Amino acid sequence: MPMRQPSRTPLVASLLLLGACVSAPGASAPIENMRPVVIGTWPFGQIAGEHALAAFAAGGSRLDAVEAGVREIERLSSDGSVGLGGRPNAAGYPQLDACILDGVGHRAGCVAGVEGIVHPISAARWVMEDSKHVLLVGEGARWFALEHGVESVGIEDLTAKKQAWVARERPAAPDRAGHDTIALLVLDAQGHLAAGCSTSGAGGKLPGRVGDSPIPGSGIYVDDEIGAAGATGIGENVMRYCATYQIVEFMREGMDPQRACEEMIHRIARVDPRGYKLDICFIALDKHGRTGAAASNQKFPFAVGDLHGTQARSVEAVVPR
Repeated sequence: MPMRQPSRTPLVASLLLLGACVSAPGASAPIENMRPVVIGTWPFGQIAGEHALAAFAAGGSRLDAVEAGVREIERLSSDGSVGLGGRPNAAGYPQLDACILDGVGHRAGCVAGVEGIVHPISAARWVMEDSKHVLLVGEGARWFALEHGVESVGIEDLTAKKQAWVARERPAAPDRAGHDTIALLVLDAQGHLAAGCSTSGAGGKLPGRVGDSPIPGSGIYVDDEIGAAGATGIGENVMRYCATYQIVEFMREGMDPQRACEEMIHRIARVDPRGYKLDICFIALDKHGRTGAAASNQKFPFAVGDLHGTQARSVEAVVPR
């Protein structure tokens, strides 16, 4: 089957959509007349947002926009935490996770622990659009991606590293730094939602470890009637609480995206032995185009975009209760 061609970013559209970098609070007012709206995690969320908006400007769908934005961060291997240039696992090689969700039809496609695939977000989209499944992992995910023409690199050099791991010939102190994720939420001109995320996972993770990113309701979640949410940080501290699902449910109860993100952190901190030392951050986007973001114990940079372009924003850690 031929590979679906991802949306390309026309130069003129990109220039029109570039916005000024400012620091602002996480919350925003309703902006239905400014759709499409995008929000992405970390400073590279601005790059992802620009590519997503350019895909919309070129006539692409919300899924094209999500895929285009996330693919660019995978290509850049931004911050050493996304794509094949991301931090390796404890055995010395990267295993990648990705997920894409479509609000219409509540569709989902995910891959986890996949090796040698340049754009796991594209593999995830193929899982959603050309299989009966939601999640493929490891070797099977790689085979599926290759069958669908997703760009790849050879993995022959991984054999020796895997054999060394089995033989317990392991690095004394693997690099455990880094656990960022690109999570990207979009609201299209018709008011429909989609989301995607991609990561190389926690640095120095055990081979086969899967975090929150490829799990719907953990790394990202979308309900087309309400809104969408995304997470970044230490995945275990997100997935044990189905955090993005609960953020959307908070919005269903009437909270705006900002309050919903903050409330999720307070809820986890109230019962978790770590308290607020969770190293997790959330973003959210509702059907009205309002956005929000919150962080447990650090300053959290993210980016928001609409018809006026993209803006870099940040929030301070929530004030403990």
